[in-house]
Order: sequence, then C-alpha cells, then structure tokens
Amino acid sequence: MPQPALSKKLKSKQKGTNGKQITISRFFDAKHATKNRENQDADCKTRDSKNVSSQSKSNCNFEAAKKRKVSHNEDTTGTSSDFGKKLKSSLSSKIRLGLHEETQSKLNAFSLSTSHDKNIDLEELKNRFASGLPDLDEQNDNVAKDNDAEMYVDPEDDKTPEAECKESSAKVKTVSHGSDKLKSFPTIKYTPLEQQVVDLKAKYPGTILLIECGYKYRFFGEDAQIAADVLKITCNPDHNFMTASIPTHRLFVHVQRLVTAGYKVGVVKQTETAALKAVSDNKSSVFMRQLTALYTKSTLIGEDVAPLNDIARSDDTEANISQYLMSIFETPCEENKKSNESLSIGFVAVQPATGDFIYDCFTDVISRNQLETRITHIQPVEILLPPTLSEATERLLKDTSVLSSSADDCIRIERLPEKKFVYQQAFETVSNFYGNDHTVGGVIRLQDVIGLPSTVISCLSALISYLTEFKLERVLKLSSGFKCFSLESSYMKLPAKSVQNLELLKNLTSGKSKGSLFWVLNKTLTKFGERRLRSWVCNPLIKKRDIDERQLAVEELSSNKCECFDAMKKCLFKLGDLERGLTAILHKKCSPLEFATVCLSLKNIASIFHTQKNMFADKIASPLLQTILQEIPDLLSDVAFFSDSVSLQHAKSNDKTQLFVDDSQFPAIKDQKSKIQEVRNEIDQHRSMIRKILRVPSFNYITVSGTEFQIEVKNNMLNTVPSEWIKISSTKTVSRFHSPFIQEKCKLLNQHKEQLEIVCNDSWIEFLNSFQERYQNYRKAVSHLAVFDCLLSLAKVAEQDNYVRPQMVDNENCIMIEDGCNPIVNLLLSEHQQYVANDTNLNAAKHRVMMITGPNMGGKSSYIRQVALIVLMAQIGSYVPAKSATLGIFDAIYTRMGAADDIYRGRSTFMVELQEASEIMNSATNRSLVILDELGRGTSTHDGLAIANATLRYFTEDVKCITLFVTHYQLLGQFGDMYPDFVHNYHMSFLVHSKSSENEEYDASDAVTFLYQLVRGMAAHSYGLNVARLAHIPPEILEKARKKSHQLENSLNKNRELKSDFLTIMKCPPENLSKLLSDMIPSL
Repeated sequence: MPQPALSKKLKSKQKGTNGKQITISRFFDAKHATKNRENQDADCKTRDSKNVSSQSKSNCNFEAAKKRKVSHNEDTTGTSSDFGKKLKSSLSSKIRLGLHEETQSKLNAFSLSTSHDKNIDLEELKNRFASGLPDLDEQNDNVAKDNDAEMYVDPEDDKTPEAECKESSAKVKTVSHGSDKLKSFPTIKYTPLEQQVVDLKAKYPGTILLIECGYKYRFFGEDAQIAADVLKITCNPDHNFMTASIPTHRLFVHVQRLVTAGYKVGVVKQTETAALKAVSDNKSSVFMRQLTALYTKSTLIGEDVAPLNDIARSDDTEANISQYLMSIFETPCEENKKSNESLSIGFVAVQPATGDFIYDCFTDVISRNQLETRITHIQPVEILLPPTLSEATERLLKDTSVLSSSADDCIRIERLPEKKFVYQQAFETVSNFYGNDHTVGGVIRLQDVIGLPSTVISCLSALISYLTEFKLERVLKLSSGFKCFSLESSYMKLPAKSVQNLELLKNLTSGKSKGSLFWVLNKTLTKFGERRLRSWVCNPLIKKRDIDERQLAVEELSSNKCECFDAMKKCLFKLGDLERGLTAILHKKCSPLEFATVCLSLKNIASIFHTQKNMFADKIASPLLQTILQEIPDLLSDVAFFSDSVSLQHAKSNDKTQLFVDDSQFPAIKDQKSKIQEVRNEIDQHRSMIRKILRVPSFNYITVSGTEFQIEVKNNMLNTVPSEWIKISSTKTVSRFHSPFIQEKCKLLNQHKEQLEIVCNDSWIEFLNSFQERYQNYRKAVSHLAVFDCLLSLAKVAEQDNYVRPQMVDNENCIMIEDGCNPIVNLLLSEHQQYVANDTNLNAAKHRVMMITGPNMGGKSSYIRQVALIVLMAQIGSYVPAKSATLGIFDAIYTRMGAADDIYRGRSTFMVELQEASEIMNSATNRSLVILDELGRGTSTHDGLAIANATLRYFTEDVKCITLFVTHYQLLGQFGDMYPDFVHNYHMSFLVHSKSSENEEYDASDAVTFLYQLVRGMAAHSYGLNVARLAHIPPEILEKARKKSHQLENSLNKNRELKSDFLTIMKCPPENLSKLLSDMIPSL
C-alpha cells in the first residue's frame, strides 16, 4: 500500500519516543484539501475496492477493511477502514473540545462494528477516539490522515513502501475498551536522516547544527529558521522539517556570522565515505555522522573558521582583538557570610586562540567596582556562570551586555550546572587535569595551582569542563601565559572608570577605537603586536628600570642608529597572525596551508634575525633589543625541519596524501601508496589484453569527468566489444566502457585511496604532536616579535609627532611638563587648527593640588585628561607630546568625570558621582594621581559645595596625593588662601566681548572667545549664557536669563558685603568700634 501523501508543510510539536519535544513541519495545501473533501464521498467506493487487495498483500497491522452501510447523506458510502480514519482525522480536536452539531450527526450515522446493523454508543465512541489520538491540534490531525495528501520522502530514505509500512505499523498503539479494539494514531515517521537529526539535537541541546549532506551543509527545524534570519538565506519545508542549506566551501563565513550573533554552533560531518561504505556491513543504512567541531565567540579556532589566508592581517581596526572566555564565581566573605554586600569573587579568563591565561581573587562591595574593572580591562566575549549569583553581580553582567556598542559586541553568557563550581568536585577535577603532565616542560603543574584561592579553583574547574567539550583544554596547561591580574607591584592600577574617562581603548562618543589613546599609539604591523600594545596601554609599568628599558629601545629605534632594524622591520610586513596560528596547531585544528604558512614565516624570520645577529649584535645599545635579536634565532633554530617536511603546493590544495615530502617518516602512508601502485600496475598490464581484443596496438586508457581507465571504442567498431563490458558513456562517434576486471580493480583502487586519506589524517595528527613539543619555544619567539612590533610603533609615533622622552624620577612624586598637549585631541584636529599647549607644575611635597576654574567649554576637561595621558604614556615607555617632561612614577590614576545617571542599576547622577568618589577615597595613596571634574554638581548648590569642600580637604590633608580639581564653585577658591603651600588656583583664559560700557557691571550675555591657556587665579564667572547662545537658545529666553542672572548676582554680592561688614565689626576692638560704625553708616 503506498504511503499516504501530505501536500503542505505545517509546524507542530509532538513527543517522540525519547520524551523530548521536537519541531515538526508538514505539508498542507488548503485548496487541494478542500477539493479532496468535496470529492471523497464520490471516490471512496472506488478507492476501497482497489485498496482491499493491496492491504491483504501488505504486512501492515491495520485490520482489513470491511464494507459497512452508512446513511448520513444520500450519496455517502464507503468502508469502515477509510471512513474510520477520516472521521478520526477530521474530528479528533472536536472530540477533545466537545462534539459539535456536525460531529453529532456524523457519529449517529456511522457504525464501526463488524456487523452492519450494530451501532456503538456515542459516548463510548467518543472515549475511544479521545484516548487513541495524539496531542496534536485540529489542523495537523486533519492533514496527517488525509488520504489524498502526499508524503515527501527524503533522498536518503531508500526503503520500499512495504518496508516503511511495516515500520509504521510497529509504532501503532492498540487501545482496548472491553471486547472492542481500536488502532490509535501512529507516531510521526522519520526518514533515517531525520531520525539522525533528532538524535543529534537531543544529544547537543541549545546548539545550532550544520549537518553535512553531500556538497552542502543543512539546517533542520528551528535551526533552519534561525539560520534564515541571521544568514539571510531561504528556509523551505522538506518532509517533516523546515530546512535551509549552504554550500560546503562557504562554511567558515556562515559559522562566523552565527557565532557573532551569539549562538553556539556545531558542525556535523560524514564519517563514512562512499567507497568504504559500499563494502561495509551497513551499506544500506544512512551515512554515519558525528559532531566534529563546536564554536562560540571565544572558541573560533579551526579549519572551519580560519581557512587558508585567514591568518593574514586584517585591516579592520574595529574588530574585537580580544576573545577571552571568562569564568566567574563568588562566595560570601568569612567575616560577612550573612550579607551579599561584600563577597569574595574569583575569576579565570583564558583566550583559547592565543594561550593567554589570567586569574584573580578579590573582595568586592555591593557596587561591584572591582569586578567591573576587570571586565573592562579583559573585555571578554563569553562568560561562564553558575546558575545563580548575587543580585548585584547579575545586574552588572546584564548591564555590561545591554550597554554594548553594537549587537555583535554583546557578551555571550553560558550557565553551567552548580556542581561544576562546587569546591570539592572542582578540586578533584583540577587535580586530575594538572596531575598527569609531570614530565613535560613548559606546562602548569599541580603544585602551581593547588594553592590558588577556592573561588579560582572553582572557576578553573568550570573552564576545564567547558573547553574539554570543544577539545581546547590543553591551552589551560601552558605556563607561558599564566599570570595574576592584581600584580600591584608591577603595573599601575587603572579602575574601569579611568579606562573609560581617559578613552584609553574606545572613545566616549561612539564606542569605537578611533579617538582613543590606543588608536593614537597603534602603528603596529601585526595582529599579535596589536594585542600586545593593547595590553601595554592597560598595564603601565611602575618600575623605573622597566620603563627606562623600553624608552631606551624606543629612542634607539626612532634614531635608526643601526642598519639591522630595517631588515628586522621588513620581516613583519604582511606577516600573518602567528600567535593564533601556533595555538591552532597546538589544538590540532589547523589546515595544512595554515601550518605551512606559519612554519615558512618562522623559518624566514629565523634566517633574517640570524644574519642580523652575526652582523650587528655588538652595535645595539638597548638591552631589550639585544635580547630580542639574540634569542629569536636560537628559539627558531629547528623550525626549518617542519617547514621543509611539507609541500607548500599540496598544502594549498589541501591534499594530505601528497603533503609530506618524505613518506619514509610515515610507514603506514608508504604501505598504502604501494598497494595503490600495485592495483594500477595490474590495470596497466590488463591493457595488453584489451589491445588484443580491440586489435588496436596503440590503445591507451582515457580519463573523462574524473572517471579513470575508460576504454574508448569508435562506434563503427562496436562489434569487437565483448558483451560483458560495462558501458560508461557515449557520444555520436565513440563509446566508453569498463571491462569487468577494470570495474573490480577500480572499486579496489577507490577503497585504497580512501583508506590512504584516513592513514594520512592519522599521520597528520602524529606530525602535529611532534610540533607541539617545540610550541613553547616558538611562542616565546613570537612574543619577542610582538614586543619588537610595539617598540617600532612607539618609535614611529614619537618620530611623526615630535614627541620627547620624559625624564622619570623614582624618589619624587611630581609632574613638571612644559608645553604639553593632549595626544588624542592634537591628532584629531585638522591642518588648519592648532592645539594650545600648556604647562603643568605639581609636586606632592609642596604644590599638590591644582584648582581649575573657567568658562564652560574653555578646555578644562581636555587639560586634565592631557596631564593624565602624558603620565600614562610615560609609564608605558612611550615618548610624550611635550617640549620637556619630568615625571614621578604613580601607582594609580583615579578619575571622576562626566555626568550621567545609571538607569539600569537604579542610580541617579548624583549617586553615580558619590560612589565613584567613594571608591577613589578608599583606594588612593600618596603616590596616586586623582582627577575630579565638577564633583557635587548633581545636587543642590549648598550640598554640592559642602561635599566638594570636604572631599578636597580630605585629599589635601589626609591622602596628600597630586590632585587636579575642576569646579565652578567660586567659594572653593578660598582653599588657595587656606593652604597656600599646597593648593593653587588656575583658570582657562578667555576674552570677553562686552556689549556694555566699561563702567557697567558684568553682563551674562557677553560673548566669550576661548584662549585655552592655563593661567594663575580664579575665574570670576563661568559664562554659562555664552554656551546657551552657542547652543542657539531663543533670544527671548536668553534675555530673561540675563536679567535673572543680574538679579541673583547682585543679591549674592550684597549678602557677601553684609557678611564682610559683620565680621569686621565682630573683630573690631571696643575702643575703635564707635569710629568704625561711623565710617560704615554711609555704606549701610
């Protein structure tokens, strides 16, 4: 019996045998279905007579149809089997929801018993149908059992209709009601490929699967709909699923797009080949497939996502050069276990693509400033979390993702089971992972991690479990990238707000790299050099010896004293991302071309540096440059062996069978190739027999469309062709054949070829394992190249912009800058604009506080950023934009700048100000640089002035650090009188174009020209109405504001005069009081 047909695809959900919900889509055509229903009564009798004989011959378990009389309408006749199925199909939902009038009339007219005159009770019939129907909606029930619908069969499902019917009947459930039995609705029939898809989806939930089917990768069900939305491809119904597909050669493009959109993507490939399957025991079954790779934002490593030239440097400066995977766990502090306000938080961050590995454990308050600082520095693309965290931590992570500059920048959050983070199990996982490699050098050993804090151990355990799923766990064993984040003895502390306010990595306007300090300094030639420079910007040095070492190298490179630098620089041009390439080799996820490219690049570098080392090693003064030149040739001394072992030509074509230059290193390959050659020799010997048969002494085999060893015979000589020869193809003039011998040998040859590919793949993995033994040396060499690239970049910036080398002093905390400039603003200005340079003279011992006032838009914020950036650049090891500079070494830079609320965390503008100020007060030391921009402006004048006064007094008297304080509060100028040795008043100069005469008072509407020059003294006014005029506030509003400003100004001046007179009277001696009062009466 042929399978019933479905004519249009619908989506529904039905429980399969595994109990999981799966997405089903079926075909259904409403127009044809309506027509079929109109004609079903007329055609029923004819179909029944044809189906009775076919059903008797089939092996289905459906009962044979028996003719029954049914009287409902005048022309209604048919068999109980057909109408029973039709009744259940069309009315199943109605029975569940309650019988309608139409259903009642049909049920009264139908009888499903074996006798014609026996009727079943209506309620019993209702119960029978209701108990035997699956949980589908009405429309799906109607379509599923429509006898006129057409079932679409998957190409891989080559079973006969009889075999399918047997399988289908085995799935039918029988429901008993006393002596009567009724067959229930059968479960959904899947093709072998679809069943394979269902099993894979059940095994890898939450993963979008790309399943290899021939020359394309297919998506099924919900995955197809997601792929259609993200990739902008079509999604079509096919049998039981919606499907979409992409060509195999575009896999890497679409995988990257799906991963960038935040999805977890799996690639499922065929693990059987056609030739080997043909001789296997399961040759009639579907091709075996298994998951070969998983990808997320942090694990984009492998041939599927880094094909051919992908390791070449990209010109996209906005691309996220960080791909950190971060694991976070928290526990209550020992002294405060009952509160979530203060927690012990641990994290481990790893970059699988490069091998960088960072960890830390710290105590954080409810604002989670410490955690925010680390997330800002590391910029992870993916975070692993336990099922539950504290509310403050959850809010921070949510806000960080929501406030991303673009959808592609959103952090992917992955929740792992709680047991992955439980310390007892985590300790066991970590012990087992690190306890095995006790003889291998360059790896982290158990004793190195066993003493880490418990929260770090928990995070490390979660990372081990997660990366094992991706087969990337080996990167966690490399000691070369293992370091703690909180190394206060080595690097300057830069809180998250300082990184943002100083625009170190991204500008505050658009969130892009352009307009940041990193953008100014980034002249690197390689991707790994760019990543290293970014790390330098976020981690300025605090040891004078290290700073001087970098500055000396920059000085030597910028002066170009040695000829070897040009040759060393040339080897960096168009150099691929060797750091990522080496790590891909470590994970055994590289293509042959990537391996060959990396090895060839390292070989060229080793040759160039070896030559320069012999010629110019004694002419280089910088110890840092000498180390680079001396060590790189030694570290890469044996890379030529790997480079010469593979054929670049065959690596480009990805032909692993011819990849190795010398097959003697791999006996299995050599043996398999000899078997192939034996078969070819036998086929060549068979050629003499063919020549005799065809009587053509010069006969030779031909190859057409990839089919080898074809026997081409002219059509006028076909009488000489033996009857047992197999015809392959023909044209008007010739025909091509295979003899039985050739046919058999070709099958054997194909089997040997596919077996050779398997052997070559195994040998390839063995070859990569031998390369891994030298990984640490090669990675160290690439690290030296990254440092050299960064130094070249700093030298180029210093040379182009006429920067100077700052003088660093270790025993004095000071900032003395002559004609300093803001490096970012100076570079962004056009050719017709000129930046106004300013001096800075600060010393923690005597002149530690600079009070800056001036008109709005006068350049105050730009100036204080300039001072902080010059200090930071100097401690990076860079030259600075100034005429001269003498700087102390600071342990941290703290900033409180800008005015913005934090709606996502429920914080007002003033609350944000105070929390940032509180963090600075709790963290700053006498060797810190503190910058406060208009503190207290988020509340009333009196409260804001009081808070600003108390804060400034605290930093002046208690902390005693260098402080730059910007304000519009004129009363704070009294600090210059209170602390004349420590606090000096400055303002940004300007010119006022007054509309009034010289004898009249200040007019708030006066036009102002900004001079951007820092001078001593307080500014008398802020000229806010000038900014309002520049913002095109309507003139009538400006006029009213001007009058009100005069009124408030006069009232304030009068109160000040009265206060001054009162203080004078109170301080006057009694004998002089009468004279004083007589003098003051006219003024009163």
